[in-house]
Amino acid sequence: MGYRVAVVGATGNVGREMLQILAERNFPADDVVALASSKSAGLQTSFGEDKVLKVYDLAKFDFKGIDIVLSSPGAKVSAEHSPRAAKAGAVVIDNTSYWRMDPDVPLVVPEVNAPAIAGYKGRGIIANPNCSTIQMVVALKPIHEAATIKRVVVSTYQSTSGAGKEAIDELLNQTKSFFVNQTLDPNKFPKNIAFNVIPHIDVFMDDGSTKEEWKMVAETKKILDPKIKVHATCVRVPTIIGHAEAVTMELEKPLDEIEARRLLAAAPGVL
Repeated sequence: MGYRVAVVGATGNVGREMLQILAERNFPADDVVALASSKSAGLQTSFGEDKVLKVYDLAKFDFKGIDIVLSSPGAKVSAEHSPRAAKAGAVVIDNTSYWRMDPDVPLVVPEVNAPAIAGYKGRGIIANPNCSTIQMVVALKPIHEAATIKRVVVSTYQSTSGAGKEAIDELLNQTKSFFVNQTLDPNKFPKNIAFNVIPHIDVFMDDGSTKEEWKMVAETKKILDPKIKVHATCVRVPTIIGHAEAVTMELEKPLDEIEARRLLAAAPGVL
C-alpha cells in the first residue's frame, strides 16, 4: 500500500518541480494531492508526462489521512498550515524559511545529517535548508569529517529562479527590452537584474549583511557543526536556473588537494 502525499504550493516553481520528481522517481504514492491558494483552486497542474492533477484550496483542505506533506508555499503560509497538517497526522517536509531555526524542528540534508530526522516527532515537521546552504554543506561534509573545518569563506552566484517565477519573468522581460532600447523598471529585485549582478538577496540585517548571508551562517552551524565560522557574500546573477558558489576553507588538520578531491568524489550527492 502506497503513501498519500500532499504538495503544498503546487502551482509555484518549487511545487511543480516536486510533482515532477515524484513522478520521475515513481515514488510509492497511491494518491497525490495538489494544494495552493484559493486563487489557484480549480486549476490543473502537470504530474509526470501524461497526468494532470486538480488544484485544491489549501485553506479548506482536510489533511486527515495524508501521510506526507511536501510544503513550499512561503513562510507565512507554512507557519499557519504546516502545524495543521502535522496535527492531522502527516509528516511535513517544509521547504520554507519559517521552521529552519526552530530548536524543535530538525534541519536536514540527507547526505549530511540524516540521523537528525529522528527529531521530527517534536512538531511533526522536518525543515529543508536554504538552497545555497544545501549545496555548500554537501561539499563541506567529507572535508569536515577528515580534517575538521575551522572557517569557511563563501561567495554565491544565485540565479533568478531562487526568487520564483516572477523573478525569472523579470529577467527575461528586461533582457528583451534591452535589445529594443526600452527600459523596464525593476519590480521583483531592488535593481535591474538583466546584464547586472546584485549583492542583495532577502532583506538587510542590522549588521549590514543580508538575511540570505545570515541563513548560510546559522544553518551551516545547525546542520554541520556550531563551531564552524562562516562568512558569506550572496549575489544574484542574471541566469535563469542554477546556483554556483566559490568556497574557501581553513582546516584544523593538513589535507592536500589530491586527498580532498578523492573525498569529494566518494561523497554522496557530489558529482
